[in-house]
Amino acid sequence: MFERLNRLQVELPPSPYADANAAAAVQELLGGKFGEMSTLNNYLYQSFNFREKQRLKPFYDLVASITAEELGHVELVATTINMVLTGTTSPGDPNSAPLKNGLDKRNSYFFIGTAQTSLPGDSMGRAWTGDNVFSSGNLVLDLLHNFFLECGARTHKMRVYEMTDHPTARAMIGYLLVRGGVHVLAYAKALEIATGVDVKRLIPIPDLSNNRFETARKYEAMGIGNKMYTFSPNDYKDLVLIWNGQNPLTGAQLEVIQGAPQGAPMPDLAEVPEEFAPGISQEDFMEIARRLQKNAGL
Repeated sequence: MFERLNRLQVELPPSPYADANAAAAVQELLGGKFGEMSTLNNYLYQSFNFREKQRLKPFYDLVASITAEELGHVELVATTINMVLTGTTSPGDPNSAPLKNGLDKRNSYFFIGTAQTSLPGDSMGRAWTGDNVFSSGNLVLDLLHNFFLECGARTHKMRVYEMTDHPTARAMIGYLLVRGGVHVLAYAKALEIATGVDVKRLIPIPDLSNNRFETARKYEAMGIGNKMYTFSPNDYKDLVLIWNGQNPLTGAQLEVIQGAPQGAPMPDLAEVPEEFAPGISQEDFMEIARRLQKNAGL
């Protein structure tokens, strides 16, 4: 089972301006082939389908823990897209074409289908597909695939970072570069234990330190690149049998945290009247409040 906390994994800076084209590029990090929906669902189905969970428990605990983190990463990227889109259009009479700005943006579906919020697709508007899921049933093959998947995701994050200088998008990408580096190293260490091959010698891929990215430096300085979270108060404790020792890139001590990161408050999206979203007038709100009070016996 999953326990959901109404917090983001990390605080995002307020969006100082709208940039729908930047949001479209960030969509690749959500619903692209190497996006967070792919990492989530690859690990989710591998954890569902994992054979001999008890005998190979450290590996299962690793995949299961990263699965839970990826759920939060999907949420984080989607929230970033929503924040970056906010303010693209302004309220107005329907006859004045208040959504006209959407005509000039790369992804018009933001304005037609989702009321200027994220969608489960890539930077070109293609819907995410389960064809992106790889769950072979072979432990080494799945771990090797996961290592490759995380390296591909890291590459795409770097490229989207270079496409936009929007501060909210870059803050999110900086955080995910650090956390993605943790996952790359974790799968490399798991492969080394499973095969005896020192996969760590391949990293980082691309051959570029996270410290080269301005918004990643503070997270590296906080030691976030050395921590693995179980996202459970009591389970997945054998993760420590894989995630231990020193970080080969920094020499820092690796640490397993039983539970989840502290996180940050969830942003509250304002209404967008020109999109009829959420479509609740002040009169409707007062009536809803009356019904809630009645249901509560107040």
